[in-house]
Amino acid sequence: MSEQKIRVGITHGDVNGVGYEIILKTFADNRINDFCIPIIYGSSRIAAYYRKLLPAIENFNLNSINSATEAHPKRINMLNCINEEIRVEPGKPTEESGMAALRSLELAVADLKAGKIDVLVTSPFNKHCMQSEKFKFPGHTEYLAAAFNAKDHLMLLIGGNLRVGIATSHLPLSKVSGCLSTESILAKLHLLNNTLITDFNIRKPRIAVLGLNPHAGDNGLLGKEEDEIISPAITEANKKNILAFGPYPADGFFGAASYHRFDAVLAMYHDQGLIPFKTLAFNDGVNYTAGMPYVRTAPAHGVGYDIAGSDKASPDSFRAALYAACDIFNHRKTFKQLTANPLKPVDLDKL
Repeated sequence: MSEQKIRVGITHGDVNGVGYEIILKTFADNRINDFCIPIIYGSSRIAAYYRKLLPAIENFNLNSINSATEAHPKRINMLNCINEEIRVEPGKPTEESGMAALRSLELAVADLKAGKIDVLVTSPFNKHCMQSEKFKFPGHTEYLAAAFNAKDHLMLLIGGNLRVGIATSHLPLSKVSGCLSTESILAKLHLLNNTLITDFNIRKPRIAVLGLNPHAGDNGLLGKEEDEIISPAITEANKKNILAFGPYPADGFFGAASYHRFDAVLAMYHDQGLIPFKTLAFNDGVNYTAGMPYVRTAPAHGVGYDIAGSDKASPDSFRAALYAACDIFNHRKTFKQLTANPLKPVDLDKL
């Protein structure tokens, strides 16, 4: 049975944020061990510190290990990987907490590449505390893309049947228009379409594409990107049998709940997609990095310094990220099996 379980690597994120709280609250329900083997890259001492701040959690024990290969299939495993003398200061961003987050991430990624874990779930970190010679990225997504040599990737937010992809990821708003092209949008549509098929088992995905400008440019009155860049990308996608539609005005599209008619939405920039997504699915939203050779998910919220250490953080988004990682891993496995062993055509005349 243990060989069939998915080995889930979990980074602890910023040790002064809500990472340990959402992890401990999630794994307080030991039924999770029925379908996966959790391996937390962090510190038993820090876990014990936060455990004392969570009175509702009882009889919770971690299995300390030194390598992912030692993980117990029926326990919550803690791979101790950081300096045990690190100072924990809930709610306070520090260079020390940033380096601890980076150390956890580096080891988990190395084990993912080595096949010691199957999927990765990352807890929130503070990107400013992380900046160093080893980390010069605006977030997890870009770091992982570099680590996995993924030339093209897509930030995809998942909340139930709502899936929102972001065409330009983490960029200043002033740079968004200059980074959009027909080719780049077409590449994102191709990636999103493939992801919906392989990772979510959707046979013929329908994708809504949002405009960049108010009212989707209003026929060029409020901007020409829709006519000159976005619409041509949709046309080219259709020629490649990708069911893409739009461009739609973002406000009206979400206001009228038109997303229910599609399997995914491609937004042009970060806040255009994330503001409506978090309004609709903040509690159990998941951040998924599509286009990677490995499965990585994360809760759709940040470090939560304002509530760190106060027993107020909800584990729902982290739990959803854990479930999503396992589901996507299984969907990829199923897709690979089906494409490797396609059903042979049947000659009806011989039946």
